[in-house]
Amino acid sequence: MRALILSDVHANLEALNAVLDAAAGSYDTLWNLGDLVGYGASPNQVIDTLRPIAALNVRGNHDRVCCGLTSALGFNPIARAAATWTQEELTPANNLWLRSVPSGPLQPEYPGPLAHPEDAIAPDVTCAHGSPLNEDHYILNMRDAWAPLQQMTNSITFFGHTHIQGGFSQKEHDWHELRPRYATRNDPDSWTLPIPPGTRHLINPGSIGQPRDCDWRAAYAIYTTAPFPEEAAEITFHRVPYDLVAAQGRILMAGLPERLAARLREGR
Repeated sequence: MRALILSDVHANLEALNAVLDAAAGSYDTLWNLGDLVGYGASPNQVIDTLRPIAALNVRGNHDRVCCGLTSALGFNPIARAAATWTQEELTPANNLWLRSVPSGPLQPEYPGPLAHPEDAIAPDVTCAHGSPLNEDHYILNMRDAWAPLQQMTNSITFFGHTHIQGGFSQKEHDWHELRPRYATRNDPDSWTLPIPPGTRHLINPGSIGQPRDCDWRAAYAIYTTAPFPEEAAEITFHRVPYDLVAAQGRILMAGLPERLAARLREGR
């Protein structure tokens, strides 16, 4: 089974379309880790694109604020302006749908016919937006990752929120921070990480719509389950370029803060 893992699209339709085109035919199911909206200028188009094809959706903090479930007062002024614009821009149907998206952590289901129905739930995987212990907490370093890794009952938790691709791993007394190693910053590229049995991982696929790891390309990951319990699963991190100028133009034409357009080129 292969799962396409997406996070932090942030209403960037050009980046989302580039990812879906690049990943076409390489996955069996799609898991969205939240923050479909906020910052970017295409909230309705992004929801309309992902809603029919995502098998799992986790609520992000921008999703929660932009549909009016909580206040934007905790956001910085730029994020607050984007959230206010998004709330006014969302169609009633999309606003209602965002309100219904559950918070994480969630356990995804494996798609397709199974020999044993109990295998439909993936007990080794959970999906969250921020930390699995608190959806608003950021996991930025090993100190942040320590408690979630210690308390996890599954082998992999996929999370987003930081807009930084990579993750953290633990096996007994060995702890590691993981960052993909790419050869280029302009072309499509990928990096594969084996997940050996007996390890625990926190994995961030990176942000599609607004990366903050100094790489402007849209980020995503594909998780491939192990064919046998004693073998390693794999996570392949990907970066793909997209029509950056068009995404920036949409932001400026919508009257959103110019900083939201500029930072797309910076990747931070």
